[in-house]
Amino acid sequence: MSTTAEIAAFVQTVAEKMGLQLTASAEEMPDGLRINLDGEDGGLLIRRQGEALAALQHVVAAIYRRESTEGRRLVVDCMGYRKDKDAELRQMALFLGEKAKASGLAQEMGPLNPYERRIVHLAVAEIEGISSESIGDAFEKTVIIAPR
Repeated sequence: MSTTAEIAAFVQTVAEKMGLQLTASAEEMPDGLRINLDGEDGGLLIRRQGEALAALQHVVAAIYRRESTEGRRLVVDCMGYRKDKDAELRQMALFLGEKAKASGLAQEMGPLNPYERRIVHLAVAEIEGISSESIGDAFEKTVIIAPR
């Protein structure tokens, strides 16, 4: 089983092999581990809606998937990009949940990847009388937020 330091070191090595001047650090979260990358080349990972960061996340998740216990997440972030995006997504889910509650009409969010859908479902679960459901049969699905 890899330690937090070993995972951070792996991400650091990958960033270096990509030719990026970044420093990796680990942060324990209630539901998992966040590896933060900071440095002068951070902008290269987060441009184009964070495509390179998403690819790095995919590689790290694939390598450490078997070591992850149920319910524990491994998130790779760069200069707070994902943390900010997650907060924005959560706020939108809460807004649409309240809108569904007030209007009685279902609201849609998406398409969203599995990580994004999880954030939405957890946020909507906090709103009494509102539920969420993922629909679609592709990797990216739409989340329906509706009154129960």
